[in-house]
Amino acid sequence: MTRYLFGFHAVIARLRQHAESIREINISVARNDRRARELMERAQLAGVSVHHIDNRRLDELAGNDKHQGVVALVDQSLQGQSLDEILGHATGPPLLLLLDGVTDPHNLGACLRSADAFAAHAVVVPKDRAVGLNPTVAKAASGAADAVPLVTVTNLARTIRDLKERNVWVVGADASGGENLFNADLAGPLAWVLGAEGSGLRRLTRDLCDRVVAIPLMGSVASLNVSVAVGICLFETRRQRATHRRG
Repeated sequence: MTRYLFGFHAVIARLRQHAESIREINISVARNDRRARELMERAQLAGVSVHHIDNRRLDELAGNDKHQGVVALVDQSLQGQSLDEILGHATGPPLLLLLDGVTDPHNLGACLRSADAFAAHAVVVPKDRAVGLNPTVAKAASGAADAVPLVTVTNLARTIRDLKERNVWVVGADASGGENLFNADLAGPLAWVLGAEGSGLRRLTRDLCDRVVAIPLMGSVASLNVSVAVGICLFETRRQRATHRRG
C-alpha cells in the first residue's frame, strides 16, 4: 500500500530514515533553489527517481497546495504494526501515547513530533471520531510520522483494558485531574491518555485510567492545546526516568 507524502521536512526525513520505501519524488519545475537541489542530490545518492512536474499536478497528488513544491509516493512503512508487535520489541519500560478523539490533523502531527522527540514507542488513536494518518498529518509531523508508529484501534477502551492487563500503568491528563503532574510517579511502564481539543477525556476513557493528573497552570488560561499538553507530559516522563537511572 502506498500514499503521498508532501513537504520538504517530511520527504527529507523519509529519505534519511527509510529511503528504500520511496517509490518516486515529484518536484516542481519552478524550484531550482538550494533546498530543492539538496533534496535531489540526496535522492540521487539513495537511488530514488525524481520527476519534475508542474504545480497543478503537484496540487492534484497532494490534494492541496501546501506541498512546498515536493510530493513523494511512498510505502506505508512503519504504519500497520500492531501494538503487540511494538510492545514485544520495546526497549526499556513501554511509553505510549493514546489520543481520545483528536480530530485536527495539525494537532495529531504535532503530537507525533513530541512522541518522536521524547522516544514514545507508539501513538494510538481510535478508528472512529478521530483523524488518522493523512498527508496533512505527515507534513505537520515533519518526518515524525515515519519514526513513530501510529496504531489505529477499533475500541480504545478495550485497548486500555488490555494494556492494564499487561501491567502498563494508564495515566490520563485532564485539567480537572486531582493529582499534580510533577508529583506523579511516571517511572514505570506507562500509557498517557489525552483527550480531544476542547472536550478533553470522555467519561468512559477517564474512568478506565489508573489515575488522572493535571498540568499545573500559573497564568490566566484554563487549558492547553492537546499537542502542547502531550509535549509536557512526555517530557516530564523522560525527565523522571532519567533521574531514576542516575539514582
